Amino acid sequence: MILIGDQEAVLEVGTWPALWQKNYFSKKNSPTTYRYVSLAHLKFELRLRTAIVEAAKALKRSGVQFETFEHSHCNEQYWNLNNKGGFELRENVTPAEGIRDIFVNGSLYGFECATAIVIVLYKGVLDSIQEKDFNRMFADLLLYDWHYDSDLRLIEKHGAPQSFPGDVLYFKNPDVNPAQIEWQGENTIKLEEDLYYGHGIGIVSSQSIISKLNRHRIPGSSTSAYLTDQVIYPDFLYLSQFEAGNAEVNPDAIQQSFMQEGGIASQIGRRRYLFA
Repeated sequence: MILIGDQEAVLEVGTWPALWQKNYFSKKNSPTTYRYVSLAHLKFELRLRTAIVEAAKALKRSGVQFETFEHSHCNEQYWNLNNKGGFELRENVTPAEGIRDIFVNGSLYGFECATAIVIVLYKGVLDSIQEKDFNRMFADLLLYDWHYDSDLRLIEKHGAPQSFPGDVLYFKNPDVNPAQIEWQGENTIKLEEDLYYGHGIGIVSSQSIISKLNRHRIPGSSTSAYLTDQVIYPDFLYLSQFEAGNAEVNPDAIQQSFMQEGGIASQIGRRRYLFA
């Protein structure tokens, strides 16, 4: 069920994009209650989820390569490669320019799957909010593993069976061969029902991901890889305030909404940090 404010949502969505409609009806027909402070909040979530899905498909098309941290590489006109295999934005490059170059000059880049997922999330956000806000929020951008700027506001929950396109899901390989530790799991973006993007694997079904991971187990192991219950997604309400033409969102409404999702909020300096 979807609530907007205190009212159940009854909307005419026939003119909405197809993926918006799928997400809307999946949530509307779910036994779980999904709360939104406004129609704009709901629409922004649908817009950002779609942008994340499209960013995942675009990264697959870009020609980026799967590499371990020690073999990571990047376009040095936009990024500096540090000694850990992370990408540090050059001083003369904006965050928006740096992220877009990965999708334009993908053949110059190589990184592992967690970094790929964070890049997809950044691109989805970039395509959904005002560029000046993106550049301000994500200044001094670092791309490395699961490191991300606090303004991305990722929320982690349990409930993979009730996940939606645009969510981040994780497949775990508990008996990974230590000699192939990079196959200990696969971070993915859900694109639609039983279709996922995983960097280095491509756009495939859950069974295809599991079969691929199972080929990298300890010899003789019969313990299969599996989809975990972890679900990660951005704080849609927080990010919606930076959408062009959107009215300012009340900070108290942001915190209250997050707390309803089981999060913990704290304030450090000028930034508010949210933890699921």
